[in-house]
Amino acid sequence: MKAFIIDRYGKKEVGRIGEMPDPEVRDDDVLIQIHAASINPLDSKIKGGEFKLILPYRLPLILGNDMAGTVVRVGARVRDFKPGDEVYARPDDDRIGTFAEFIAVKASSLALKPANLSMVEAASLPLVALTAWQTLVETAKLKKGQKVLIHAGAGGVGTIAIQLAKHLGALVATTTSTANIAWMKALGADVVIDYKQQDFATMLHDYDVVLNSLGNDELNKSLQVLRPGGHLISISGPPTPAFAAARGLAWPLQQVLRLLSFGIRKKAKKSGVDYTFVFMRADGARLREITSLVESGAIRPVVDKVFPFQDTYQALAYADGGRAKGKVVVQMM
Repeated sequence: MKAFIIDRYGKKEVGRIGEMPDPEVRDDDVLIQIHAASINPLDSKIKGGEFKLILPYRLPLILGNDMAGTVVRVGARVRDFKPGDEVYARPDDDRIGTFAEFIAVKASSLALKPANLSMVEAASLPLVALTAWQTLVETAKLKKGQKVLIHAGAGGVGTIAIQLAKHLGALVATTTSTANIAWMKALGADVVIDYKQQDFATMLHDYDVVLNSLGNDELNKSLQVLRPGGHLISISGPPTPAFAAARGLAWPLQQVLRLLSFGIRKKAKKSGVDYTFVFMRADGARLREITSLVESGAIRPVVDKVFPFQDTYQALAYADGGRAKGKVVVQMM
């Protein structure tokens, strides 16, 4: 099958389209013909080698972390899916590879595609929607009437997290550039901070939750907007000892992550708030709940641009430019 492959790690690694073996289909797997896959910051981080200690992939590696497509074949133990079903998923992180013609995904990580979405729209959702769910619903336990700051509202996670937080009944603040202010309000944000003109840390106070997807400066300043007992959640790091233990990482690596996150954990404790690093995981059951929200109209995908499969590298480069509003999608067929 044709796939977009990297042969080595490195920020300057271009990647290439080449032939790879067809996926092995295990008893609890579903073989899917991929129609579309979306670009996520995780793709460039993996390509650059940032996760090679945590996610020891075998090279050459097919990139791609979420997709939508059609079921071709199911494993012997699979009962919930059949050939012809239109599905979408974020594959388990040890079995990525959605920039390809086919992929085998665990049935437990899969869900039927929302009926009201195209394949391109559906492909834009799994990773970012699961990230929003796992941070806001599972980790923050966000409740009606609480206040949440979602950084980078125009990004892939931000656009979905704003909609989910509003659905949960929260007051939502977000940060974005001047050009996106009206759009953020239309998406559901109650308070929009123009980071080019305003400092969120001096304008927001007594927030219950902050969802950070940016760098260390924003992470540290976010402590200032939280009330005592609030919760700072980061999807961009630094990882914590709890994350390392949950993934079963080797003891030396656990100590490295302990040191990396020591500063923010100490500051959070001093401020009386919790700090959690979330690395999203595949979850078909939660994806089915997200499907219900999409079909009811509570959440709608935001697709900025669609590239043909042969231009996957250009799609990655465009997404890395940081100007995309919502998601960038690669279309296979």
